[in-house]
Amino acid sequence: MKKSLIVAMLSTAVALPAHADIRINGFANLVGGVTGSEESLYGYDDTFNFSEESLFALQASGSINERMSATVQILARGADDYSPNFEWAYVSYRMTNRATFSAGRFRLPLFKYSDSLDIGYSHHWVSVPQAVYDVPFNNIDGFRLDYSDFVGDWEIKLGGAVGAFENEVSGGVITGDNTYMVNAELSNDWFSVRAVYGGTEATFSQAQLDAVVGQIGQANAGFADFLAIDEDTANFVGVGFNIDRFNWFLSGEYTNIEIADSYTPTDEAMFVTAGFRAGKWTPSLTYSVFEGDEVKGVEELAALGQPLEAALTPAVLGINAQFAQNYQVATATIRYDYAANFAVKLEFSQYTDDLVEARDASLARFAINYVF
Repeated sequence: MKKSLIVAMLSTAVALPAHADIRINGFANLVGGVTGSEESLYGYDDTFNFSEESLFALQASGSINERMSATVQILARGADDYSPNFEWAYVSYRMTNRATFSAGRFRLPLFKYSDSLDIGYSHHWVSVPQAVYDVPFNNIDGFRLDYSDFVGDWEIKLGGAVGAFENEVSGGVITGDNTYMVNAELSNDWFSVRAVYGGTEATFSQAQLDAVVGQIGQANAGFADFLAIDEDTANFVGVGFNIDRFNWFLSGEYTNIEIADSYTPTDEAMFVTAGFRAGKWTPSLTYSVFEGDEVKGVEELAALGQPLEAALTPAVLGINAQFAQNYQVATATIRYDYAANFAVKLEFSQYTDDLVEARDASLARFAINYVF
């Protein structure tokens, strides 16, 4: 279904009428980073490299008729050796002046900056806070409905999406069927607040984990079924706010991700960021927190009684340890707007791990962002 849907979207985009107004634009991020001695963070180590977060993208959009348009975005990431991939490919239908229906592959509006997630020029950071934004389901194949209206000086935005996704993550593959999401945002010229709720039937497959769960299943199939992520219900909750008085700004987001009947802990993440603008300079500070070290399956394991509890406990604790995370990141960034479409940034981050002190790390990054 997903492949045929994308092919249909691309075919429509390519088959635009000759007189269609085709708009082509793009953006690029050249990002280099290096950690402290013998440290690693976000794919960087103590050898300076430009490949981890650098990228180049082209986006084409055009009108099919007075109400329909098609959009395609091709993105090449340095981490993937700049192999081009179709990030977006969808058709939109303007139902009214306030409502738009889209179908194809598009970005899920999970976060405040979801639609501009990869456009480094649009952010004051080198990259968005990974504690919150690093999720395996940013894009979805399906349908999306967006609505906006004004009430006095306030703009109301409502949205919803349904579909499915499949991504590689943590050395395995995660799929989400029957995925849905609803979001709402209220804003005026300097303040906005938004909320989002979503769910999916998640399945995660990784060779090493599958083998461990399979071994547990030989001892107790019911407990193994509880641990495995196989069409399990996953929920996503997010809230955020933004205050921008132009001379200064303050914003933050909070998210909660839970797969109740599985070995993965409930993940809670948040960030708060503040900065000010002085001509072409924008210095800022950001503080992020991620908590996901809950030990899952202990009560269910105890209910099995001895000797199963004693035999399976090491495996269960080992699985939990693989997914457990609990850390904070403090980041200082300075941005310089060299031109209207060109920005240079310098950023320093200190990562503090509450579970394994050896994972503490410092990271310095340099970025050149531009749009065209």
